[in-house]
Amino acid sequence: MPTSERHGFRDIAAKIREEIIDGRYPTGSVLPAEPELADRYGASRSLVNRAMQVLAAEGMVRPQQGRGTMVTWLPPMLHSPARYDRAKRENNGARGAFDAEVRALGLEPKHEITTEHAEPPAEVAELLGVPTGEANCLVRRRRLLASDIPVRINESWFPLDIAEGTVLEEDGPVIVGGVKSALAELGYPQVSARERITPSRLPTDAEARALEISPERTVIQITHVGMTAEGRAVEVTVTVAPAHYLTAQYEFPLA
Repeated sequence: MPTSERHGFRDIAAKIREEIIDGRYPTGSVLPAEPELADRYGASRSLVNRAMQVLAAEGMVRPQQGRGTMVTWLPPMLHSPARYDRAKRENNGARGAFDAEVRALGLEPKHEITTEHAEPPAEVAELLGVPTGEANCLVRRRRLLASDIPVRINESWFPLDIAEGTVLEEDGPVIVGGVKSALAELGYPQVSARERITPSRLPTDAEARALEISPERTVIQITHVGMTAEGRAVEVTVTVAPAHYLTAQYEFPLA
């Protein structure tokens, strides 16, 4: 029986997908070369190549120049209000919610962070209650990775009268618990927050490059505003992540 009849590329993709999820090919590892996979599944290289295209379109794998095909599958991280609980953010020395979530998956969190004084976008300025047209904020720009897989990029904005000259200006992870714990130590503990999650959209070119995803992969955007007991907004964080890496869950009382 011809190989094309015995093994369709979708069948091969399904088998590799199952083996990735089962851990035969761990997240962050490099798949065997296509000739080896072809021998393993009794298929032609062309069918294996088409299977790789299917898995790449799903976000399961990512070709890397000079390295091979990297496994990029992650179980979706649960995005809920509980992730901001201080005990969770500081669990086992984690420096924020992201650190704790990635370590819980058995992966290694990595932060690429730069900071600068900058003029916030008009929407951010309005949320923080600062004037527009002025470099009156500190922005922390972060690319967040799990075992070298980019899973999130974000910008956190803080009024300069709070952040200037503090640990928030450091180009690296801040104290245990992340920026919320740092703000609390500076005298601005957050007691409430609100978030807006936009519908899935295509990434900008810059977002696709930073997240190392295809321009056809959809992303979601989360705008998070943290407020003190006095009702002052002291943090606005705008996060962009591939849609397949996040699952949102909210629990609230009903009247």
